[in-house]
Amino acid sequence: MKLYDSLRRDLVALESPASDPVAIYGCGPTVYDFAHIGNFRAFIVYDTLHRHLLASGREVRFVVNFTDVDDKTIDGAAAAGRSLGEHTARFIDAFQEDCRRLGLLSFSEQPRATGFIPAMVDFIAGLVEAGAAYRGEDGSVYFAVSSFKDYGRLSGMAGEELARCSRIDAADYDKRDPRDFALWKAAQPRDREVGAVWDSPWGPGRPGWHLECSVMAWTLLGETVDIHLGGEDLRFPHHENEIAQSETATGATFARIWLHIRHLKVGGSKMSKSLGNFHTVRDLVDRGHDPAAIRWVLLSAHYRNELNFTFEGLDEATEGVQRIVDFRRRVAGFPVLPGVDRGLRDRIAAGLAAFRQAMDADLNLPRAISELWSLVRDLNAALDRHSRGIGAGEREAALEAIAAMDAVLGVVELAERGRDLDAATEERIRELVEARTRARRNRDFATADRIRAELEDEGVRLEDTPAGTRWKRVRQPPLARSGSASRP
Repeated sequence: MKLYDSLRRDLVALESPASDPVAIYGCGPTVYDFAHIGNFRAFIVYDTLHRHLLASGREVRFVVNFTDVDDKTIDGAAAAGRSLGEHTARFIDAFQEDCRRLGLLSFSEQPRATGFIPAMVDFIAGLVEAGAAYRGEDGSVYFAVSSFKDYGRLSGMAGEELARCSRIDAADYDKRDPRDFALWKAAQPRDREVGAVWDSPWGPGRPGWHLECSVMAWTLLGETVDIHLGGEDLRFPHHENEIAQSETATGATFARIWLHIRHLKVGGSKMSKSLGNFHTVRDLVDRGHDPAAIRWVLLSAHYRNELNFTFEGLDEATEGVQRIVDFRRRVAGFPVLPGVDRGLRDRIAAGLAAFRQAMDADLNLPRAISELWSLVRDLNAALDRHSRGIGAGEREAALEAIAAMDAVLGVVELAERGRDLDAATEERIRELVEARTRARRNRDFATADRIRAELEDEGVRLEDTPAGTRWKRVRQPPLARSGSASRP
């Protein structure tokens, strides 16, 4: 397996010994608001990597944090009149619910930064003792960037460019060098107001954002992680600062591979509340969109390419997911005859191998999805040719291949959730279909269209055929999927 390392700017092999768990740290959400689909573009990439490693037989130790203390969370808590813990707990619960909606596997651990304050204080004390950090007159503690000779290697910036990018907040802090960054921030009135203050040898205060991830990764995964993930916007200064403070503290390489995920745009523009193109997962689900289709859209581009979200694309994804579901159902219900078709078995094996090779090649999801569609097309053609039936081994191999691909993509299983109907609901749908048939027979097309629209809203699709109208459940209705139309 090879991944693109942002530091070396090249594809590199994952070198973690097969006998050891792959240690992965992913920068998680800052829990001051509901996570939007741009955030989840990154988290779906996290999940796909997680799934592919597991499908490849690897044990994975995957840590994704919650940033529950920083400027945004403190400002949000103060504006809401809540304590920091009360404010962030709401959005942590919402994030975990959205992860379940989109079928993300559980991470090994999801630590909250506020649970690691003593370890952060100890970490800073070590840097101060080593001469790599200093206390300012305002009571804050800063990392001295000049003490780390390789600063800037991840972002590729150096000298004046680094200084220029670091000057933004220099006037607000007691720094010796504009590039220096806060490890510990002296307590301010607003911090005290929401309960975001802890004791330290340098006075009451709170940790700096960059410090939090380094300490959580070090505490839970050790001095060196195999893969560190995050959005492209985190490369500088966040990840640059993580490297500097971590490698100064430990003397070891902080991460063997740095994987950065490009941004998501909406309709070709940067997502923004002011532009009206800001969407959360819960908003889309409550509007009736299938979580499996949302996941499919977020999977559709290579992680190193920008992804453009559109509602037209979401509609196409809904159709695409349904095609895969319908194909799996067709195979599962196909007649079985005695005999062995080596050619069909070979095609199935080759399709699955090509899918796995694409995933091994820097998580090339577009190519992997293309291999899936190629296999579906060829197998559908084979089923058309062998309409009387196929061998039990071939049918089982086809089902296993789709399951193996979906173990990585995570869409078919997600699409099938909650689609089973109770007897009363099935009977009601049949009655509506029969009522629509009578309306069409009587040329009452307004009633027929109303019934079709009502069923479509409930996730039931009608197909008019010469033999009559057939129906199938293609998605869950909004309230069944979200539990409630109201936000937590």
